[in-house]
Amino acid sequence: MTSLRKNKTVYIDLEAAAALELVADKLLYPLESLMGKNESEKVLSTNLINGKTFPFPFILAPSGTKNEEIISSLEAGEEVTILCEGEEYASLVVDDTFKIDPKERAKHIYGTSDATHPGVMATTKRLGHWALSGVYKIYNHSPNKNIKIIQDAKKLINAKHTTSIFMAANPLHRAHERVIRQALDTTDLLVIFLLKPNDSVQLSYEIRKEALEYFINNFLPKNKVIIVPLENSYIFAGFNEIIIDAIVAKNHGCDRITIGSNHAGLGMYYDCNSNKSIADKVVGIDIEIQISSEYVYCDKCTTLVSKNTCPHGQHHQISYHSDSMLELLQLGILPPAVLIRKEISAFLLSKVLPKRFKNLERLYYDILPSGALLEEHTEKDFYLELMKLYQTSSLT
Repeated sequence: MTSLRKNKTVYIDLEAAAALELVADKLLYPLESLMGKNESEKVLSTNLINGKTFPFPFILAPSGTKNEEIISSLEAGEEVTILCEGEEYASLVVDDTFKIDPKERAKHIYGTSDATHPGVMATTKRLGHWALSGVYKIYNHSPNKNIKIIQDAKKLINAKHTTSIFMAANPLHRAHERVIRQALDTTDLLVIFLLKPNDSVQLSYEIRKEALEYFINNFLPKNKVIIVPLENSYIFAGFNEIIIDAIVAKNHGCDRITIGSNHAGLGMYYDCNSNKSIADKVVGIDIEIQISSEYVYCDKCTTLVSKNTCPHGQHHQISYHSDSMLELLQLGILPPAVLIRKEISAFLLSKVLPKRFKNLERLYYDILPSGALLEEHTEKDFYLELMKLYQTSSLT
């Protein structure tokens, strides 16, 4: 849609739009607005907003020569139209414009400005050299419904504690299941923030959500788990990810957050004769940060175990690497049940490689035990029965 306004226009991508919506919904509180130059410098020196932790300045600095020309020409009080995906997305009344260094901005987020770092590479491509701040209004923006959904769920079961977990579940595997169950042992309600990235991933959000819903509905207590979609903006990346996660969880009504001990953002360091992590730097955000164990499959213990309690070495342990499991699925191979629950594997494989068989019914009746009646079967049915054959032991 071509704008009919006479305002100057600035173009942003979906990732920037998602971040602006988080602020509009007050999900990044104490952050309430875009930051100007003075506010940015203050946050960089203190990592605080009104006495509460916030790890880096929140700015809008879209890339592109045209964007930079327009932003550098804006004056205070001028109204600008923000376009996203060719549509009018928002309007902003300019308060401040200022120059930034994209490399330094990336360093504030990721802790490094190394151009070979995938996050740094992606973010610097999205950043321009000019930022603007001011009060903005998003067109056709619906209030966030998830906060009320969580509040209603808490009332339904009279929850005293609400714990959050952030995950991509790409794919959902046995270690995810164990961490979810472990969290449920010590809480009344669990909120799973399922990451919904804008860039393409191997498994779509809809597929990952359906797999997670299947596990929740069939293997967990009812009314104790809620899935909340979360646009996985660049601000959730890097070594500050845990802090942003904690802020978002708190603003959704959670009083606890569970993170894995192998989380890339945990960042253990030594200070004042004790081991600490970035979680110890959270100030003024009233939320308990719980660190869960790292789980592996041990061929000596013959079960899923915590690395803290397994006495056997790494050469007996299988770690849960999502990329490797995805590679098996993409090759059409059913991951072993010790990695992914067979029902989940069957569902995922039917989605990753749909209609891969020339004659599914013939194959089904040729190699699988079946009843006397002829029935129509799905690819998921086929994979489930095939997994049963894999798990037989009389000839192995």
